Amino acid sequence: MSVETTLQSTPVETHDAGHGHDDHHHHQSFIRKYIFSEDHKTISKQFLITGMIWAIVGGLLSVLFRIQLGYPDADLTWIKPLLGKWITAEGQIAPEFYNALITMHGTILVFFVLTAGLSGTFANFLIPLMIGARDMASGFLNMLSYWFFFLASIVMAVSFFLATGPASGGWTAYPPLNALHDAASGSIAGVDYWLISMALFIVSSLLAGLNYITTIINLRTKGMKMFRLPLPIWALLLTAVIGVLSFPVLLSAAVLLLFDRNLGTSFYLDQINLGGEPLANSGGSPILYEHLFWFLGHPEVYIIILPAMGIVSEVLSVHSRKPIFGYAAMIYSLLAITVLSFIVWAHHMFMTGMNPFIGSIFVIFTLIIAVPSAIKVFNWLTTLWKGDIRLNPQMLFAIGFVSMFISGGLTGIFLGNSAIDIRLHDTYFVVAHFHLVMGVAAFFGMFAGVYHWFPKMFGRYMNQTLGFIHFWGTIVAAYLIFYPMHFEIALPRRYYTHSGFETFAGFESLNMFISTVAIISFALQLLFVFNFFYSIWYGRKVREKNPYNANTLEWTTPIRPGHGNWPGELPEVHRWPYDYNKHGRDFIPQTEPLSQYEIEHGEHGDEGDSEIIKKDDKDHKDDHV
Repeated sequence: MSVETTLQSTPVETHDAGHGHDDHHHHQSFIRKYIFSEDHKTISKQFLITGMIWAIVGGLLSVLFRIQLGYPDADLTWIKPLLGKWITAEGQIAPEFYNALITMHGTILVFFVLTAGLSGTFANFLIPLMIGARDMASGFLNMLSYWFFFLASIVMAVSFFLATGPASGGWTAYPPLNALHDAASGSIAGVDYWLISMALFIVSSLLAGLNYITTIINLRTKGMKMFRLPLPIWALLLTAVIGVLSFPVLLSAAVLLLFDRNLGTSFYLDQINLGGEPLANSGGSPILYEHLFWFLGHPEVYIIILPAMGIVSEVLSVHSRKPIFGYAAMIYSLLAITVLSFIVWAHHMFMTGMNPFIGSIFVIFTLIIAVPSAIKVFNWLTTLWKGDIRLNPQMLFAIGFVSMFISGGLTGIFLGNSAIDIRLHDTYFVVAHFHLVMGVAAFFGMFAGVYHWFPKMFGRYMNQTLGFIHFWGTIVAAYLIFYPMHFEIALPRRYYTHSGFETFAGFESLNMFISTVAIISFALQLLFVFNFFYSIWYGRKVREKNPYNANTLEWTTPIRPGHGNWPGELPEVHRWPYDYNKHGRDFIPQTEPLSQYEIEHGEHGDEGDSEIIKKDDKDHKDDHV
């Protein structure tokens, strides 16, 4: 079947003609409507709010270990009522708890915030609305995906209250440390909880991913060809494909690690001495776990960043009042990133003693994957060039995303070279790189999306003044935190304190500065949280369906769409989603049929058609046929 075939079924459209699904849901109970909802819009809000809660937790953990790094002699007795035995009698953070802090910070931010927050929120919210569907292909599986994520959250949260503490063996959970109960306090029970939580999270991701793919392929409305899809949908589709192919590998790694911990197997253990006594385990390899983990771990970077790329592409086009530059190139670069993401994982393993020939192959592909990323950057910058730019918060965060992606991406070229990486491995240079390109950039994409679609989510606007404060404070803080880290190439990661080493004495004031800015940055994010929840109830009301004069289908629904999205028949699509400033018009919605002028000039409503008439546009600026 051709990808250009319209697959929205006629019976569904006939059944819904003249009324929305909301007519069937007037009498739903509160629990059915808001807790165990099958409405994709409600589920997206569940993912978003749960992710925000986890973001606050993950941020607080980073504040705690940054206090330890920046102020190693600070008296933290005042926090002992909250943390109990994890604060020593001298008022210091216990070393084993420091390891738990960085472990849980990484796990929470990577998986529970950036993965669930971006894909869970925006895939659920945007896919049906942008493709012209009533809902996801399976509302029930969609509901289950959230509740598996919620269960995973509960298990991870419970691990904080274990007497022996949560997992403390790093967010990657490398064996043999994490394969032995007695290796560390956090490994006694915390790692089991960590693994069970991750298994539940993976089930959630797989259910969601299969649903997203099925919905986009099968439920596009009439006229919505693949090359008329908005870029967020392309990005979310390919994100789901990456997740479906890579997450099962991490699941297998987690299950085998559980077996090693609890069933006496030796998948990852070989010739281990514990407390001076040799263990019976033999024949395993901890390197096997690294291969399995990073086969998901590096695609995970793109699972996080691709949705942000799609969101930013949409926001930049809408608020610069220009067609996205190189629509087809953007799609092909997304496809290239999707394929290449699976063959670069071992650049995380240059220090494992791998064969230099094998390492060189991963170096080559790592450098190649920079090409489609660069294409996207050039296209974003060209979209902005000479645009009628609206500098609202979502546009600022989208531009900030491009800035962060460039800054963090350039250092990735250094780290992708094995000869350089061997020197920089496990230094703060690496921390700076992945926080800029994967952490801050992804958050900027998420913020851009929340500010942009908040009116459609809640029927109100977020406060713009607070949005401006949030942006400028965050981008300045982000660069003040992570730019100086690039110079800490002599400073090893994962050290509880550097104060006892004369070699590192020169970094004490810098660490103090970074920690201070990090605390201020965290406070700024609480301002966003306040703005979000305050605006849900007290924000300025939306008075028109399409406040941004955007072309995509979500702005053709009622201001607060019910379950079913459109009250009448589903919209029909006639053109691509980026017809801005064309034929003298500011915007032309996807639902508007081609004009006689467009037909006469050989246009078919796709991206390439805009190129056909570029030369004529100068002479037809006032043509409103």
